[in-house]
Amino acid sequence: MSWAGWHRPRRRIQPHKRAADPVQEEQGVDAGAIEYFVLVARTGSIARAAAEIGIEPSTLARHIGRMETDSGLKLFHRSGRGMVLTDAGSLFLQEAGSVVDALAHARRAIADLSADGPSQIVIAAQPTIAQVVYPQLGHALRGKFPKAHIRLIEGLGNQVVGWLQEGKTDVAIMYVPSNPQIVDYDLLVQEPLYAFLPPGHSMPHRELAVEDFLDFALILPSTPHGIRGQVEAWAKRHGKRLRIALEHDGSTFVTRRLVQAGHGCSVGPLAAVYEEEKRGLLQSVRLVGADTLRTVAVATAQNRPPVKGLHDIRTMIRQVTAELVMSGQWHGVQQHLHASTLPGRPAR
Repeated sequence: MSWAGWHRPRRRIQPHKRAADPVQEEQGVDAGAIEYFVLVARTGSIARAAAEIGIEPSTLARHIGRMETDSGLKLFHRSGRGMVLTDAGSLFLQEAGSVVDALAHARRAIADLSADGPSQIVIAAQPTIAQVVYPQLGHALRGKFPKAHIRLIEGLGNQVVGWLQEGKTDVAIMYVPSNPQIVDYDLLVQEPLYAFLPPGHSMPHRELAVEDFLDFALILPSTPHGIRGQVEAWAKRHGKRLRIALEHDGSTFVTRRLVQAGHGCSVGPLAAVYEEEKRGLLQSVRLVGADTLRTVAVATAQNRPPVKGLHDIRTMIRQVTAELVMSGQWHGVQQHLHASTLPGRPAR
């Protein structure tokens, strides 16, 4: 389990405190002790972990020591620089993470049942979509659910799908995945794709054929999913070999900076570069040809219980995206799609 990809609020792991020292009372490893272990593994420090949940460091240290004694395994290397997982500790962390996720889900379900609305709302989006939608959506969510803890996170397409399936996000706003059978979704908008070119790069005034775009030196992600897969499909269709100037995996912001610096050209929706183009930092031109539209959808996981208020959250996302399109704030998009689904499992 990678801590870089484990998205949760810093104070989400909150084992219940007991009146007496639980180390003296318990036999074996209980769920609370596992939560303590995960927290120490994440922070890398007994002191930081203890401060986060409001208990004495000595109490937390005894919890960890008791776990090691009962299991017969050394879970941490202790040094002046903190607590570092042993090989056994790293393996145990993979299992412990699942326990912590299950406990968090159960606590949230209890809180939702006793509240007027959801206690927490987690929405994920791919970066270029988040850039457009999140500012207005944040206001709408806070107005509708003033008591909810609202988290807005970003990730690449395959990451977002994984978070949905693992229950780490409730709803996603994303481009329809290559395997649409793994999520339920409603269509929102279709975004035309644009070529991003460095300042001074020769370009047609209005449109650029995909076949001609493929002759440029390109900056693309290395992953075969998403935009890289799209461009490779174009190359295969036209019998061309891609000229990769640089591969960049990560934020689209950095990709755009590489284009601005003259390293090559890239591709994406107009909304991603609209402000930079106005400032003369780069150029964009609409691509024409087969498969030059990408469909944005609101998605939820299959085979997971829906969170409280899910229907209202999905409706709100649809309303916000419609307003952005109609007001011209979603640059490059001219039509908001009717509530419908592509072939496959219909959205609930």
